[in-house]
Amino acid sequence: MKLKELESELQPLKGFAAPKRELEQYVTSPHLAARMIYTAATAFDDIEEKDVLDMGCGCAVLSIASVMMGASSVLSVDMDPDALAIARENVASVEMEDEVSFLHRQIAASAETATSKEVDLFTPHAPELTEEIEEENEDGEVEKRSRKIDTVVMNPPFGSWNKGIDMVFLETACEIAHSAVYSLNKSSTRDFIERKAKQFGFEGEVIAEMRYDLPKTMAFHKKATVDIQVDMWRFVRVSGEPV
Repeated sequence: MKLKELESELQPLKGFAAPKRELEQYVTSPHLAARMIYTAATAFDDIEEKDVLDMGCGCAVLSIASVMMGASSVLSVDMDPDALAIARENVASVEMEDEVSFLHRQIAASAETATSKEVDLFTPHAPELTEEIEEENEDGEVEKRSRKIDTVVMNPPFGSWNKGIDMVFLETACEIAHSAVYSLNKSSTRDFIERKAKQFGFEGEVIAEMRYDLPKTMAFHKKATVDIQVDMWRFVRVSGEPV
């Protein structure tokens, strides 16, 4: 699949019905999602026949793009049941229910910093990360195997409302990924992110500088759109093992 074709296939997917400010819910545009997953698949071989984790999946745009580019399985995690309902609808619309599974959990540093006390924390020890999954072999026979998260993809909150949550996402992703992590982050945090990634045992590289065209989706937005400079990161494990 070519890049333009992938972006076109993602266009019909639904976005948030009522974005929540405290969760910094901004839809990952088809353009950004296609660029991230296409690059991960074609330039670095991090998607095809890999088990992928989409952290803070929102409406599952990155999850669906990953399957379109050949992912064996995708585990999509989000704390918002409303977002997960839309994500499930999107996945059903492209008939990917067998490849994409969902988990209602929140990413937080600890129970004390959790946004909601009613949603369980997502941890690197979650049993779903290594659960048994079924897939067809070359002969069309169904086989069972244990999931192994090769690659994490995410468009995490920038930390504008929940300070530090972007680094909680990155640290959690680095604890889980066997090979690589892909993330969109504000360009203004580039130096800080690079230092933190090294602390987590990963080497970071900005593989693209992008503009996030943020539409007016919340009451406090004053402009119709705002352009935010973002970095598309690829982090690779250079030391340690997944938790």
